[in-house]
Amino acid sequence: MERREFVGAGAAFASVLTAGCAESVTSLFQSEDRPREPPVVDDRPDAVYVPTHTEGMEMAGMARAGPYAVALSYSYPHRFWTVSGDEAERVYVQDPGSAHLMLTVWDPVTRVVVPVGSPTIELTRDGDVVDQRALWPMLSQTMGAHFGDNVPFPDDGTYTATVRLDPLTVRRTGDFADQFDEPATAAITFDYTRDARDGVTVREYPDEQGQKGVAPPATMDGPASTVPPKKRLPGTVLGDATSGDARFVATVVDDGDRLGADGTAGRYLAVSPRTPYNHFPLPFMAVSATITRNEEPVVADESLRATLDPDLAFHYGTAIEGVEAGDTVTLSIDTPPQVARHEGYETAFLAMADVEFTV
Repeated sequence: MERREFVGAGAAFASVLTAGCAESVTSLFQSEDRPREPPVVDDRPDAVYVPTHTEGMEMAGMARAGPYAVALSYSYPHRFWTVSGDEAERVYVQDPGSAHLMLTVWDPVTRVVVPVGSPTIELTRDGDVVDQRALWPMLSQTMGAHFGDNVPFPDDGTYTATVRLDPLTVRRTGDFADQFDEPATAAITFDYTRDARDGVTVREYPDEQGQKGVAPPATMDGPASTVPPKKRLPGTVLGDATSGDARFVATVVDDGDRLGADGTAGRYLAVSPRTPYNHFPLPFMAVSATITRNEEPVVADESLRATLDPDLAFHYGTAIEGVEAGDTVTLSIDTPPQVARHEGYETAFLAMADVEFTV
């Protein structure tokens, strides 16, 4: 990646959480010794909703890690929710001296954001290890797909974050087929201060919080963690459907050889689940498909594989013999997205019924 790409992307990431935030209410979030957050909305819908607030961030730095580009930023520590099965569990702020670290990973050539993996981070200061942990895969309404956690920072000073990325275990196709299969490492050195952390801009939504919808989108010129819109997906789009407030777009790619469809038909069924409104990918799911023709199953309970492709981005897919007019494609969500969520996503994408497409 050329330096100007890093500079442009860095400026975009630095502004992603502050764009449109005319109201800074940082003082509400601070006491003498720790930041505070407004109470969680009591009556939240089982859907994506407008959070109580959104917050800015400080850019720590950007770097190359093997074939990846990575960006690291931080904000004040805040609540989020982890998911196990179809249950979301709130993670409370335990250490007021911590900061919420956020890591974004993408391919610098295609600018496709990588939402899967298990990156670890080691934080050192003056050669001493301050913290070491695996970061949660996460979704937020402002950053989209990223990795993060609340990480302790004992004092102001200069820190080095060493990011380690394991080889991707999901299938890769197209120009990604031979990439991301080796471990990669990047080191980012940055100055951290409590004042900078507590000085991030914060915007509240007292009139809209808890309502179905999202916070106002941020404007950014860098890599967006969105999946392609329906009209840009290759192949014949079968349609889109909603389950658990997630949108599912299905398409059949006829020239599916490059996607691993080596059968006689060479067709490939790709399913692209995404959040409503912002169209962020939904990773760490288990999805299966059944194709019915004249009330008889042509394909029965076929597991779709998590796949990363330059054109389809992150999706779930499988080779098929083809579909005909009148066929019914039924998707079963066997496991909802096992991804941590920032506020506004924690009640959605949990109870997910089957969805159907008619060809």
